[in-house]
Amino acid sequence: MELTRRDALAALAAAGVTVSGGALAGRLEPPTADGDAGGIPSAKAPGTALSTPLLDLLDGVAEVLYPSGVDGRREFVGSYVLGRIDDRPDYRDGMREAAAQLDAVARDWRGDPYATLGVDERDALLRDLGVDTADPEPDGTITERIRFYLVNDLLFAFYASPTGGRLVGIENPIGHPGGIQSYQRGSMPSAADASRERFDDG
Repeated sequence: MELTRRDALAALAAAGVTVSGGALAGRLEPPTADGDAGGIPSAKAPGTALSTPLLDLLDGVAEVLYPSGVDGRREFVGSYVLGRIDDRPDYRDGMREAAAQLDAVARDWRGDPYATLGVDERDALLRDLGVDTADPEPDGTITERIRFYLVNDLLFAFYASPTGGRLVGIENPIGHPGGIQSYQRGSMPSAADASRERFDDG
């Protein structure tokens, strides 16, 4: 299974964001010579480019959430997030702050940046924070903001994409072009059966 930029654009459209693929080009900041020394940019950092440390963290969260064996995950996440934060400074700042706080907890509790931890350790850290049971609240606690800005948004992106939708039989949701085919099929496989049940089922 491979996620593509087309999947990211489809997920953005499902979120009510219209953007062309070309508009996303060139907005990923290149890695710095000193690696992750700079960490996640502050919420008030200027611009809408996606820094490498932030993309590393988001891709690390996505690896916990998405089924194993998904190719193209990093580019998909980067394209989707760039579209989500474009012309939405409050949302961009909230995502950056949630990511910075998750990274700070990882460094404090595990001694390393979140993105460099193993996938099982990243999963365990989210659970230790209570993210798996938290309500998504953009102005809530650290845990609630991580759930809102990082976990829920990345899950939405995956299952709103054609590739992720096919996994659970909703590649053409009812109400969208081609959706009548999904309606006529009647039954859909369980998402729990299709994924590796890493995050929500414990």
